[in-house]
Amino acid sequence: MERNELRRHLESKFTDGYRTSYDRENEVLRIERATDRFGVNIRLAPLVAKTKVRGEIAVDEVVEYIKTALTADDDITLAGNEANLYPVIRSASFSTETKRGETLAMTPHTAETAVFYALDLGNGYRLIEERHLGGMTLERLDELARDNVKKLPTDLKEDTVAGNTFYFLAARDGYEASRILNDDFLRVMERRIEGDMLVGVPHQDVMIIADIRNDQGYDAMQQLMFDFFTNGRIPVTALSFHYEAGVLEPIFIVGKKNPPTDA
Repeated sequence: MERNELRRHLESKFTDGYRTSYDRENEVLRIERATDRFGVNIRLAPLVAKTKVRGEIAVDEVVEYIKTALTADDDITLAGNEANLYPVIRSASFSTETKRGETLAMTPHTAETAVFYALDLGNGYRLIEERHLGGMTLERLDELARDNVKKLPTDLKEDTVAGNTFYFLAARDGYEASRILNDDFLRVMERRIEGDMLVGVPHQDVMIIADIRNDQGYDAMQQLMFDFFTNGRIPVTALSFHYEAGVLEPIFIVGKKNPPTDA
């Protein structure tokens, strides 16, 4: 099988209850459970080489491996895994129960967002259910998760539109939106901002911080949020947050004109 044929073959084996995505740059196919993002990454190049030697047997073995990994008993233990606990941001309307009826550990955040918790497993993460807490309190889980997210890098890319500066955080670690809980980082950014500070988490894999100086900046932010929200793998909210002195307040931007496209 060639690469594209192999990719389509694997995707056909994981439809109902699964979600697939493809990283063209690195030629990696990711297969996840739709419920909790737990999944595996499959590098296609080595598998293509194996199929040329062993034929479809190599593909069948990989399919069996993936199905076993994604359907195994997923009971988890938090004790001893404190360094791998992270918060994940979801829409306030995100279900607080799994399809099996288990209640997810959750803390309210804003009117638009809620904080869920995950055990990082390397290739993905497992959302933590209340039954997994054991002797750990929700408050302690929240404290550990927030401390861990503060240790993640906060490298930003910068762009300027009509005198407004936009900062983008896309670390490709699955916790980009979670940086909104790092208030130390937000306060550092607040000191850099000369206009109004807006923060956006349109989907889980990006965070946008904007230094808004004029109406065109608000319009540009509105368009960015809408575009990211509609194209994100796990959308969170299309609304931006106004940030000041540690307080996040959702705002609705009424567009006055089409946002500029040139820097």
